[in-house]
Amino acid sequence: MATELQRPDSMPCHNRQVNSTSTPSPERLQADDPILDHAEENNAAMAKLTLLPGHAHSSVLSERDPQACCGTNLHSENHSDSSDSGDYDAPVGDSLLGECELSRQIGAQLKLLPMNDQIRELQTIIQDKTASRGDFMFSADRLIRLVVEEGLNQLPYKECMVTTPTGHKYEGVKFEKGNCGVSIMRSGEAMEQGLRDCCRSIRIGKILIQSDEETQRAKVYYAKFPPDICRRKVLLMYPILSTGNTVIEAVKVLIEHGVQPSVIILLSLFSTPHGAKSIIQEFPEITILTTEVHPVAPTHFGQKYFGTD
Repeated sequence: MATELQRPDSMPCHNRQVNSTSTPSPERLQADDPILDHAEENNAAMAKLTLLPGHAHSSVLSERDPQACCGTNLHSENHSDSSDSGDYDAPVGDSLLGECELSRQIGAQLKLLPMNDQIRELQTIIQDKTASRGDFMFSADRLIRLVVEEGLNQLPYKECMVTTPTGHKYEGVKFEKGNCGVSIMRSGEAMEQGLRDCCRSIRIGKILIQSDEETQRAKVYYAKFPPDICRRKVLLMYPILSTGNTVIEAVKVLIEHGVQPSVIILLSLFSTPHGAKSIIQEFPEITILTTEVHPVAPTHFGQKYFGTD
């Protein structure tokens, strides 16, 4: 269970515009834009990949013997950063990763939804460039709802006793108070309705991150959160993780507002191996929940969902 956090005296204002620059941005880089290389090595011991109950698996396939890597300690290789919304050319090492390699390189902070034919069909429609926008949105909303439901399942509950209409006692559970959502604009806003459908009264904050047109570096333009966010568990919503740069910037802003990475659950639909590794290398305590880890992510998601493609 996540511990409750106290708001420090030096807490920055919760409603403010932020002007910070660091990694290349997500939403507006073009394929021919310059990209800065950031190489870093993961020196931490790698834990086992957490698969949620059921037949869960990564979609990253390997021709290797699945048991061949189990006796080897793998470390992440250096990769070049690129935009979260641009095309992603997977490094050779990523494209060959299987379940065993992912488990050692990413760790237990990455959680995959149990794979089944229903989820696989939704993923297929979202990836299909010939799918109509109506079918795309319908499938995306269904997949978002599944991810949100499982994300809520990661939050702390407490036991309770209620009385049924027939007068019997029923032992159950209920959410502990102190949860909120934060969407990374614009594509993260597609997940807000799914969260509200499950939690009608939940408070939702927003972060806007775009690239500076001159420097092509990530810039946080806007951040607005519940005033007591430092004492809440946070469901951070961003559907597509390509490089992880956007999420890294968003988490930095949350930390500035007193939120500890250990109480952040990142909800996404698709992730590349590089994106997930980059986030967990930067913030080892964060939890990532997604449906698929694959070198090819549907980076057209935001444009197609909002009809700007």
